[in-house]
Amino acid sequence: MDIPAQQQEVPGLEADLTPPADHGETSYEGHGLLTGKVALITGADSGIGKAVAIAFAREGADVAISYLSEDEDAADTAKWVEEAGRRAILLPGDLSDPEHCRSIVGETVDELGGLDILVSNAAFQMSRESIQDIPDDEWDFTLATNLSAYFRLAKAAEPHLKPGSSVIATSSIQSDSPSPQLLPYAMTKAGMASMTASLAQMWGEKGIRVNAVAPGPIWTPLIPSTMPPEKVEGFGEDTPLGRVGQPAELAPAYVLLASDAASYISGAVLPVTGGKPILGA
Repeated sequence: MDIPAQQQEVPGLEADLTPPADHGETSYEGHGLLTGKVALITGADSGIGKAVAIAFAREGADVAISYLSEDEDAADTAKWVEEAGRRAILLPGDLSDPEHCRSIVGETVDELGGLDILVSNAAFQMSRESIQDIPDDEWDFTLATNLSAYFRLAKAAEPHLKPGSSVIATSSIQSDSPSPQLLPYAMTKAGMASMTASLAQMWGEKGIRVNAVAPGPIWTPLIPSTMPPEKVEGFGEDTPLGRVGQPAELAPAYVLLASDAASYISGAVLPVTGGKPILGA
């Protein structure tokens, strides 16, 4: 897939991606692996979160769609969830706000009747060539959106999770192989991997599994909205597989970790990187 140079305003929109991303709309087939489950997915309006929402719905789960402000993209995700015969609720708002993190967990439980799967996926990044170019407020916002939100969501979710429940964080290859231009983002992703390991040990006796997925370069609106056009062009071609990944190619990893097929997997970081190594994974 050839990716031309392009630029979007933050947070980016699916409709403006050239070429369009594949979220599994026409390809993902469910097998009832999550029948009767309730999932809360952050960043579910687009990219990886959208693909996971579609897959979870086709596996039998109702889905709470958390997103910042991209109403049109979120409505499209909800459409696919409902076409799969499952319930969808829309939860717009800013995850850098601690109260919003707590409120969306409560709304999910109240409206969908419980919570079995939490996917902390929403993230912010911005490419900067020098540490001097990183504003203090951008550093704080990146930590709040990526790392602190994961903590607050997990803390709010714990009382509602039962044995067999699953928490999944979206970490990144950046956690182990950080690009200097993505310093704050990479740091938060390493923190998410560490928090995943801690929670897996903390909650193991409760039968709650906690894992992370570490994507490599994936074609989502985050890329053209946070990277310069010259870096967007040809994005992902430096992987061993020689191409960017599609959100649809991430969804099966999340389905596995959310399902009983992963009943003895906890504390893991699952790389989906197109062949780029994550040592120690």
